[in-house]
Amino acid sequence: MNFVGSHILSVSQFDRSAIEQVFDVADDMAPYAHRQRVTRVLEGAILGNMFFEPSTRTRVSFGCAWNLLGGEVRETTEVKTSAIAKGESFYDTARVLSGYSDMIVMRHQQEGSVEEFASASRVPVINGGDGANEHPSQALLDLYTIRKEMAARGKGIDQLRIALVGDLRYGRAVHSLCKLLSLYSDIQFMLVSPPELRLSDEYLDGIRTAGHQVIESGDLQAGIRGADILYVTRTQEERFPSQQDADKYRGLFRLNQSIYTENCEPNTVIMHPLPRDSREEANELDNDLNENPNLAIFRQTDNGVLIRMALFTLILDVVHQVEQTAKDVNWYTAKRF
Repeated sequence: MNFVGSHILSVSQFDRSAIEQVFDVADDMAPYAHRQRVTRVLEGAILGNMFFEPSTRTRVSFGCAWNLLGGEVRETTEVKTSAIAKGESFYDTARVLSGYSDMIVMRHQQEGSVEEFASASRVPVINGGDGANEHPSQALLDLYTIRKEMAARGKGIDQLRIALVGDLRYGRAVHSLCKLLSLYSDIQFMLVSPPELRLSDEYLDGIRTAGHQVIESGDLQAGIRGADILYVTRTQEERFPSQQDADKYRGLFRLNQSIYTENCEPNTVIMHPLPRDSREEANELDNDLNENPNLAIFRQTDNGVLIRMALFTLILDVVHQVEQTAKDVNWYTAKRF
């Protein structure tokens, strides 16, 4: 894969070699993400952050990653704050904003919207999530987290047993992660969901065609036994026809410390793309897991900055220039990591 100047729209663009290239660069970004070193390799470069759906982690971590490389960020949030609310097309918006930016990250509720936008952009575009379709950088950071967590346990990604729990129909992070995992060998996919929210046949067929095992279950406790990774998702209420439809599934599967202890191995990793819905009626990942050392959800968010820094440096072809403008930090650095 040639990253230089490329859009990142789908995980289908990646093979294992490209994934490893991103991960190797992400490893090299650690001193900068951890505030041990400062680099100005993107000084003067501008990122256009266009988020037309609510976002905390994705929007802020993309901006943080760009800033840590020395660049500046301009943000557009919500359709109503942009000219799209006045009827402007994606084509016109892309042509204009790509004249103001060196790269654009876009999130939109409509499937295929980011690809349409990118087709008119004069600069590289990264898909920050398009409806229920895909979320490439989330899947990359999830896979990077899986690799690191498994390596700490003396294992790799091949032969992984992963339980995907919750809303598998509308969860775009799940969709992209399934595609990436299918590039590996002998994965056991343990899919735990109500029948109405099961993973679509499109993704199931892809997994099976790649030679992996699929086990579907509607029972949380039976479905997670034997897993190396528990990947829990919230009910994607914004994708449902109505709030009433979404409410039927909220809180249907709740993982807490008791269920974990009874059904999981002592070193089973717990992941979640976040946000986790901590409202009482949902609470799919209980707060009583917060002190569990196998809870990796905040290690995931930290890894997101590394992955996004790696994508920026690869696409803008500055990987080998990062250290040239680097120096040690001159402020107190908290031990966050």
